Amino acid sequence: MSSTSWLGRVSRLLPAASSKPAADPPDKSGPLQTPLAKECPLARSIAERLDATLRQEGEALSPRLLRRAFEELQAIIDPRVSEVEGGRRAMEVAAGHAAAPLAQRCDLWLLMSEMFVADAQKTREAQARFAAAVGTPDEAVAEVHYRRATVSPRRRLLQRFSVYPQGVQFLVELRAEMLPFLKADGRLMALDVEMEYMFSTWFDVGFLELRRISWDSPASLIEKLIQYEAVHDIKSWADVKNRLDSDRRCYGFFHPRLPGTPLIFVEVALVDEMTEGIMPLLDEQAAAADLGKATTAIFYSISNTQRGLRGVSFGDSLIKRVVETLKDEFPKLKVFATLSPIPGLRNWLGKNAAALLEKLSDKERAVLGQALGSGTPMPARFLAAIEHPQDLQEKSPVRHFLLQCASHYLGQGLKNGQPLDPVARFHLGNGARVERLNWAADPSPKGVKQSYGLMVNYLYDLKRLDKHRAMLAQGKVPVSTEVHDLYI
Repeated sequence: MSSTSWLGRVSRLLPAASSKPAADPPDKSGPLQTPLAKECPLARSIAERLDATLRQEGEALSPRLLRRAFEELQAIIDPRVSEVEGGRRAMEVAAGHAAAPLAQRCDLWLLMSEMFVADAQKTREAQARFAAAVGTPDEAVAEVHYRRATVSPRRRLLQRFSVYPQGVQFLVELRAEMLPFLKADGRLMALDVEMEYMFSTWFDVGFLELRRISWDSPASLIEKLIQYEAVHDIKSWADVKNRLDSDRRCYGFFHPRLPGTPLIFVEVALVDEMTEGIMPLLDEQAAAADLGKATTAIFYSISNTQRGLRGVSFGDSLIKRVVETLKDEFPKLKVFATLSPIPGLRNWLGKNAAALLEKLSDKERAVLGQALGSGTPMPARFLAAIEHPQDLQEKSPVRHFLLQCASHYLGQGLKNGQPLDPVARFHLGNGARVERLNWAADPSPKGVKQSYGLMVNYLYDLKRLDKHRAMLAQGKVPVSTEVHDLYI
C-alpha cells in the first residue's frame, strides 16, 4: 500500500468546494446532500457504483476511484497481514479521511456500511442448523456457529482502526460527523449500529477511570470543561475557578485511549440544604461554603463530551461512583440531589396548554381566567402571561397553573413508558425521584427559553433507587408528595 492513501490522492482530482468543517450539520440545500438525500430516487447504491464505468451527477468519487478505495479498505482486513500491519493501513486511510472533502468522506462511510456485511448464505445455513439443533445436545455449539456467522467483516475493519491509540479517537469523531446524515440516508445505519455496539464494549465503565478535576489540573483539561460544558455555559476563567473552589467537586470518567478528555463530567456543590436556584451556585463573588456544615451534595451540571458516543451510557455509573467518593471524603453528607433544567417544558406546554386547561374545574378556570383578564382562560393568553415569569406574584393563579403544568409534564408525561423530558429520563432511569419544583431557579435567557425559569430537584435516595426503577418500569414516575399535590 502506498504511503499516500486514496483519499489524499483523489482530493486533488475533485472540486474542493464540497469541503465543510466536520462539526457542522449537513446543509440540506447544499450539493453534498445529493448522494445522501432520501428523497433522491436516482441515487445509486455503492454496489451499483462499483460496477459502473461513469460517475453520475452528485457522486463524489468516480467508479474507478471508488473501487480503489474499496480495495484499500479490504486490504486492512486481509487475513494474510498481521494486526499491526492492518492497523497501520487503517491509520493511513484515517489520515487521508481527515484531509478529504466531506463528500468523499461520505463515500467512505457508505463503503464501510454497505460492502462489509455478513455472508447471507452462510448466515442462513448457520441459522437453519441452529434451529434444527434446538433442544438437542448440539444446541450450544450450533448457537456459537450461528453467532459467528452473523458477525460482519465491518466489525473486524473497525477493530483494525483501533490497533493504534489514535484510532479510537478517529472512530469516535467519524461517528460524530456521520450522525447528522443518518436520517437522510438509512444506508449508513448498519455502520452506525456496528459502531455503537463496539463502543459499548470499548467504553464499558469497567475500563473507565474516575478522576477529580480541580483548579490544579492541567490547563488543557480545564479548557475541556469550558469547551464541553453543556448545561450552564462557563463564561470566564473566574467562572470555572468558582466551580472548582473548595466547596465544589468536579469528577469525570476517562478512557485510556482518550486520556486528556473526560468522556462525561459532573459538577457538584457541597451545601447545607437542597438548593433551589442556580444563580447562587454560579455567583463568582460568593464565599465558599463551610465544608464542616455540608450535609447535601447538589449535582448541578452533567455534560457528555463525545457526540460520537451517543447511545453509550455511563452517566448512571458516574453518579454512583461520585456518591461513593463523596461519602468517603465527607461522612456527614446525607442528601444527594440534582438541580436540573427542564429543557422540553416550553415546547411541550405550547402543544398541550389547551388540554391542560380542560382538566381544571369550573372554579379553577374562572379564577385563572380572571387573573388573565378574560372570562375563559385561553391557551394563547396563558402562554403570553408566562413569557415574563419574574412578574408573577407568589400567589398568582397563573404561576400556580404553570407549576401544575410542570408537575404534569415531569410526573405524568410518558411516551412508551419513558418520561418525555430527556433530563428526567436520565435521572429517573437511574432511580431518582422528582423531589421539588423551583420557581425562577434559572432566570437566565436560556432558562426562561427552556422552561420559563423553572428547575427541578431530583433526589437520589440511595435506599430506594431499585424501588424507583421498578416503579418507572411499571409506568409510574416516582415523585414527592409536594410534586404529587400539584397534579391537575
